[in-house]
Amino acid sequence: MVDEVRLIAGQGVEDDAHLGEKVQHLSRVRVDPDQPNLRQVHLIGEELLDELALEGFALSPGQLGENVTTRGIDLLALPQRSVLKIGDSVELEVTGLRNPCAQIEAFRPGLLARVVSKDSGGNLIRRAGIMAVVRSGGQARAGDEIKVVLPAGAHLPLERV
Repeated sequence: MVDEVRLIAGQGVEDDAHLGEKVQHLSRVRVDPDQPNLRQVHLIGEELLDELALEGFALSPGQLGENVTTRGIDLLALPQRSVLKIGDSVELEVTGLRNPCAQIEAFRPGLLARVVSKDSGGNLIRRAGIMAVVRSGGQARAGDEIKVVLPAGAHLPLERV
């Protein structure tokens, strides 16, 4: 856990493996290295970390690869293109749901099944947070207020990015 991160407009989190205008995730680079990076910033609600701790998965902020943790915001219910304003200058635009990979299972056996499951209709339920791009950069600090601005028009549900 760190007390602050520097976010760079159009790029992501300074010094993060996913920093860049173009996709950085290796499996996606192999498919098309010129696709835009919709996964610049990973956000998770601390409520999920609390729930996982009760199930025996003691995790510290950052251990699931998240760059920003929130509390009191239902991240998974936000529509596409919502904007999260953090502190004085940072603006993140929500792009979609994080699709967790097998690395989570290697990190803690049984954890993947806790963050990805299926509903009664067989649809995947992804709970490992959301992804965003940086519209306006700056410093995001622990304790900064986060304001949610919903997009105008129809609200589209989040999908895997």
